[in-house]
Amino acid sequence: MTTVRLGINPITWTNDDVPELGGDTPLETCLSETAKAGYAGTELGGKFPRKSRTLRPILDHYGLALVSGWYDGRICERDAEEEFEAIRPHLTLLKELGAKHVVYADTSRGRHGAIHDPISQRPKLSMEEWQPYGAKITRLAERFSDFGVGMAFHHHMGTIVETDAEIDILMNVTGKAVGLLYDTGHCAFSGGDPEQLLRRHVNRVVHVHCKDVRPAILKKARDADMSFMGAVMDGIFTVPGDGATDYPTLLKILADKGYSGWLVVEAEQDPAKAHPLTYATMGYRNLRDLARKAGFTVDERKGLGTSGERRGGR
Repeated sequence: MTTVRLGINPITWTNDDVPELGGDTPLETCLSETAKAGYAGTELGGKFPRKSRTLRPILDHYGLALVSGWYDGRICERDAEEEFEAIRPHLTLLKELGAKHVVYADTSRGRHGAIHDPISQRPKLSMEEWQPYGAKITRLAERFSDFGVGMAFHHHMGTIVETDAEIDILMNVTGKAVGLLYDTGHCAFSGGDPEQLLRRHVNRVVHVHCKDVRPAILKKARDADMSFMGAVMDGIFTVPGDGATDYPTLLKILADKGYSGWLVVEAEQDPAKAHPLTYATMGYRNLRDLARKAGFTVDERKGLGTSGERRGGR
């Protein structure tokens, strides 16, 4: 059996892109409820301090490890060295706090305003652009690896790598340093097949985001060409086990291939409709039980101490 740890993204409580969604929720609430729900770690959010000497004692206080952190990449618009220097402070924070991978999404050619535009309106690469793009992002990922933090490339709605076909091309034109962040919810929302995508690329998966989907809202969003945030506000995503995603099959594929890392609940919803602690707790319990049934050992020990040693079991 391989071992996984369960983490969560603070977007359950507070959405950095849309401040009216939990923008007034303090960091202390996010972290205390993360720990209360049972998670061993958290990804970064906009309210987190960006210096390890400040953030480390805060995480230690709640017994939480730093899992990873999102970065708005621009590698399509920059050369690899320029992009590496831009992300270096972020990588430094992750490395100093023990995170093994960075959540890297290429948001070149626009994203933030586009989250309110119809999902059909997004940037795309031409076929001629893919090969040089792959070479460039491979160089960047190798720089990350040399620095000590691997790349977990995040396919994401509204970006140049959104669909299953685009993920296939990306994996084909990049080297092994480019790890894949597999996100069940973004795959489904893009019209993809989460099971087949995972079967094709499970050997490249280094990080997993677990968001379930509500099928009626998924169909509505795609049929009506809704915006990403419009669909989120409407409730397209929920925590694992509360939607239609076949997590038993997906987790079994990961377990059989020996995936050993973090499973992260990242299910952005309107916190006024989906009480954060309630859904965080539901997500933890569902994902823990599903992972165990799939053949994983779930390490429930909490956090990392200042020395880097895990705290005692609970």
